[in-house]
Amino acid sequence: MILGIDKLHKLVKEKKLVENLCERELKNPEGAGFDLRLGEIYKLKGNSFLGIDERKTPEIELVAKFNQKKEQSFVFKPGDYYLMKTIEKVNTPDDILILFRPRTTIFRSGMTIVTGNVSPGYCGELTFGIVNLGSIDVKIELGARVIHSMFYKIEGKTNLYRGQWQGGRVTTNKKEKQV
Repeated sequence: MILGIDKLHKLVKEKKLVENLCERELKNPEGAGFDLRLGEIYKLKGNSFLGIDERKTPEIELVAKFNQKKEQSFVFKPGDYYLMKTIEKVNTPDDILILFRPRTTIFRSGMTIVTGNVSPGYCGELTFGIVNLGSIDVKIELGARVIHSMFYKIEGKTNLYRGQWQGGRVTTNKKEKQV
């Protein structure tokens, strides 16, 4: 079951389900979930590795960061892939799973956002991949709403998130053993 806005607003107030929501999402969100905003953009550098027990993600370089006092945009060139982090943070209870979809303006512009899910028990900022699949430059303002979050109620027992991405880190510092 997808949770409606009335239940989400209650969870935001009582449990800080989502922190740093913009006024629009607090007062008059659209649909059944919240739109999240582009906060940081990272360029990938180096190599990565995914093994059975170990992994190493690429090094990153912060190339843009939201500053509410200063209007700032970033131009995504065709074929370029970045990691993006949201302004918002989540505090996911043990009975909620969050899934994501790019806002339609993103794919109408030739872009896509590569998403995962947020497991019960995860707390922190959210990181996604963002890539320009089209043939034109796409300019996006930092702070713009780019992805829609949907909150699903889980019935039955769950296992809480215990991964190493807790808290919102974007990459590994070195090769690490997977949990």
